Amino acid sequence: MTISESDRVKADQIKAEANKLFAEKRFPEAIEKYTAAIQLNPTVAAYYTNRAFCHLKLESYGYAITDAEEALKIDPTLTKANYRRASANMALGKFKEALKDLRVVSKRAPGDKDAKAKLDECSKIVKRIEFEKAIEHDDRTPSVAETLDPKSMAVESSYDGPKIIEEEDEPQITQDFVTQMIERFKNQKKIHKKYAFMIILAVRKMMMEAPSLIDVSVPENGILTVCGDVHGQFYDFINIFESNGYPGDTHAYLFNGDFVDRGSFSVEVILTLFAYKWLYPTRLYLARGNHETDNMNKVYGFEGEVKAKFSDMMFKLFSETFNALPLAHVIGHKILVVHGGLFSKDDVTLDDIRKIDRLGQRQPGSDGLMCELLWSDPQPELGRGASKRGVGIQFGPDVTKNFLERNNLDMLIRSHEVKENGYVIEHDGKCVTVFSAPNYW
Repeated sequence: MTISESDRVKADQIKAEANKLFAEKRFPEAIEKYTAAIQLNPTVAAYYTNRAFCHLKLESYGYAITDAEEALKIDPTLTKANYRRASANMALGKFKEALKDLRVVSKRAPGDKDAKAKLDECSKIVKRIEFEKAIEHDDRTPSVAETLDPKSMAVESSYDGPKIIEEEDEPQITQDFVTQMIERFKNQKKIHKKYAFMIILAVRKMMMEAPSLIDVSVPENGILTVCGDVHGQFYDFINIFESNGYPGDTHAYLFNGDFVDRGSFSVEVILTLFAYKWLYPTRLYLARGNHETDNMNKVYGFEGEVKAKFSDMMFKLFSETFNALPLAHVIGHKILVVHGGLFSKDDVTLDDIRKIDRLGQRQPGSDGLMCELLWSDPQPELGRGASKRGVGIQFGPDVTKNFLERNNLDMLIRSHEVKENGYVIEHDGKCVTVFSAPNYW
């Protein structure tokens, strides 16, 4: 392919503009610029790896892999392309594929400490997954919840935080405890592990007894607020309550997944949500997001945060509880709320969602109804398209319309995607995306 000198110069100028946008965390605009540079000169591998990095930031893992592979076609020795593809595959839980690329990176750049650390991390995850697969069908292996007895955990006399009332039969949480806990979290202090375990166990029990799809009604003479991703941004999360009202008799909340990962205070966010769920079971609802999964927690920080603040056992208990979270809610018989979106098949009904065996399946996998509920995204074009994320699908306005009509619904509310103003209305007003983590990038 022959590229004129003027096109080469112009492409490099546009790439420089894209780099500036990337530095300003304006990733969608940077992608547009890198794309323009590629259109002028598609022979520069670095343009593709730079665009792949933007796609990683936007969690468009499928697009990132495609760009990395295009870069490798142009320059098979471009280590950065292997690294980008490995990062995307790790995010998708394809750790063995990621490991191959990371070994290439480490071999070519033996002095790169970041690459070595990622290789070591990925190797450990692959070994752990193989071990867990070997024992997962062993019926003799009890769940973490079955082995825990928080009542037997001693609280040191030096502990100056709130305490949960311990009755003879069941511990009881109070509004006073939750209020004190939130203030403690604001000051970056922890609650005692005894009470953290009690909160998680109480919510796990509730979730284990709940269906995969929950019917929700708006409180009489009250309101129901639907919130999207909060991603461990505790202070922004608490600001929702402080500006909009705390959960209570006349104010219910539905948090639509992705409570954890990325932010530095995921433990504080999830313990606050779980505490309110325990205190007000019918005034706070929680749906599973694609980040309430083991693979994402390994890559995006929640597992490491829980282990650093508490213990490996607590992370395993969180994992068990996430496996039990409901997948969908229907508000007032007319509005479906799911984290990701709709399906690759036309004939899916609400009863099909109700029948999903989430407790047996545990993790969403890479296809099927549970996966698509958590991972899919809307698109402006009609029909369905390949997912930019590499898992799930993209669905058009006709797919939304047909699904809603088939199930006698009026609207779909979903989250899962960053929106500059916190929400966007698409598909002729029938699909609303809500995202509740400001300054996400």
